[in-house]
Amino acid sequence: MRFSPQFLDELRTRLPVSEVVGRRVKLRKAGREWKGLSPFNKEKTPSFFVNDQKAMWFDFSSGKNGNIFDFVMQTEGVSFPEAVERLAAQAGVPLPVMTREAQAHEERRKTLHDIVELAAKFFEANLASRAGARGRGYLADRGITPATQLTFRLGYASADQYTLKEHLGAATISVDDLVEAGLLVAGEDIAVPYDRFRDRVMFPISDWRGRVIAFGGRALEKDVPAKYLNSPETPLFHKGGTLYNIAAARMAANDAGESAADRLLGRVIAVEGYIDVIAMVTAGFAATVAPLGTALTVDQLALMWRMADEPILCFDGDAAGRRAAYRALDLALPLIKPGKSLKFAALPDGQDPDDLVRSGGREAVEDVLNAASPLADMLWTRESEAGSLQTPERRAALEARLAEVTRTIGDETVRRYYREDFAGRLRRLFAPADIGPRRASWSEKARRPGAGRIGPLRSAFGDQRYVATSPQLAASPLHRGHRAVIPRREALILQAALNHPWLLHDRIEELAEVEFRHADTKKLKSALIDILAHRFGHDGAAETRPETDADRAELQAELVRLGFTDSLGRIERSITTPSVWGARPEAAPSDVLLTWKQLLALHRQWHSLTRELKDAELALGQDNSEANYSRLIDVKSRLSTLDGTEALIEGFGDQSGRPTRSF
Repeated sequence: MRFSPQFLDELRTRLPVSEVVGRRVKLRKAGREWKGLSPFNKEKTPSFFVNDQKAMWFDFSSGKNGNIFDFVMQTEGVSFPEAVERLAAQAGVPLPVMTREAQAHEERRKTLHDIVELAAKFFEANLASRAGARGRGYLADRGITPATQLTFRLGYASADQYTLKEHLGAATISVDDLVEAGLLVAGEDIAVPYDRFRDRVMFPISDWRGRVIAFGGRALEKDVPAKYLNSPETPLFHKGGTLYNIAAARMAANDAGESAADRLLGRVIAVEGYIDVIAMVTAGFAATVAPLGTALTVDQLALMWRMADEPILCFDGDAAGRRAAYRALDLALPLIKPGKSLKFAALPDGQDPDDLVRSGGREAVEDVLNAASPLADMLWTRESEAGSLQTPERRAALEARLAEVTRTIGDETVRRYYREDFAGRLRRLFAPADIGPRRASWSEKARRPGAGRIGPLRSAFGDQRYVATSPQLAASPLHRGHRAVIPRREALILQAALNHPWLLHDRIEELAEVEFRHADTKKLKSALIDILAHRFGHDGAAETRPETDADRAELQAELVRLGFTDSLGRIERSITTPSVWGARPEAAPSDVLLTWKQLLALHRQWHSLTRELKDAELALGQDNSEANYSRLIDVKSRLSTLDGTEALIEGFGDQSGRPTRSF
């Protein structure tokens, strides 16, 4: 043990709890104790007490208590050794002398810290010099201002193989030290060690205390094996044991104010990469971190839980993002405890945090975070969407999967609550719907128990089907959705359904299967299914006659009642041309159906090509071959052709009496 019990007792004796706490909490005497407002919760009546005789503090608003070391760790977000060091400095007590071996190891670490810091300063200066023009150009293209570059200490590594080696060699730093610090590449088959980072924009990686320990480098040339390159494992740096921006995020999380806005900006958020972190911090979310090119690790989860009880993992809304979320879910389940969990936020498909910040600003990010799903919802989503639930055997399989996965939860109390929660969800999911033989009005359907129940609830990572709820919740940020532009085709599909509700009887499964990427369209589609999905007659057949104007108006009124007025307006404004005749109210049923089929076919094809484009770009980044380049050009060409094909639906409308366009 680094600190003996005698040394810790000496600190407790020298530092009364009231003195340590009084640096952060305004205390006043209350009999034998001191009291003040909780530093952990917003309150008007003091519920925080300090007892110097017991050498303890108690916070009745949050249920927390502890000694001076606990207080420093929880309010300043530091580890136990760091808390001891800070309290020893406050008390004026020297730290205990370490063993000769431990002291030599610590001195070696300090030497490597100094070397890596010198490298960081060199990269910073290089970026600002004439040699760093390429790096500055890249950062300007990504919208990263010079001020932000200084904040994150960004730099540039020159293309020459020996620039850093020669610069630090002039400062009498040995080659062996540079290799151990991860700055040079060496080996038996390498005659002369050379710079690890060349022609790259450099991102310094800091430890929990803010000391630079490693680097990430972003290549500026396309024909390199790795677009991003991190330092290797060193005595200072373990890739799975730290997070990018961890020191600044820790300070931001601990210093967040008590207002709702401050709490939002102080949330601990994990995104994918360096640029995403910088974009989020620039937008005001200072407690944003990122793993270092690998899947999230147990150690990284522990770091985030030291800063917040429920960190938010922010992934892309596509299949890859869903897989990453599910991996993190499996990692977290054995570790969650009372009050310690995760939330999952999904970005609009095709956008990363940098894209979202540019297109929608802080408000768009706030909407994504406010719509984040709890861990329990993500687990339910994964298991319930694994397959069809139409037979008793498949429903039993879902129940068995849920029982198996909850057994991996380490904490007994949390495990018990998960079992109770999932048991309730299963009862609600499989409760029989009230199906009558006659056709009911939209408002009657909405009031029926089980109305619209055609499948499992899903989160923002899937095709979320919300239970119809109060206007207040529907108008909340959770339902307002991302402020990124609503895709025109998604708006047209919903507009056709709104203007022709009979589509929702005959084509409800088609609508349920459509993948929307915008939060507003996802939520409105979910509301339509909840309100309208219903089987008619004992044989389940739906009546296929077109709805009347009264039916259409009643559907619109029901959506307004549920708080979707703003969403309806945004969808209408997204359709900038009235030329898609089949989506208009006056269109004939045959034209409506033809337009509907074409819209869905194009939408599915677009999603398929978009996924193919991502794969082609990834393949080209890994192997810049002629074949991969040709594949990328082919996919882009097909996407361009698809855009031209979409325009043909504007010619539909013959049966509606619209004059046919001549070609």
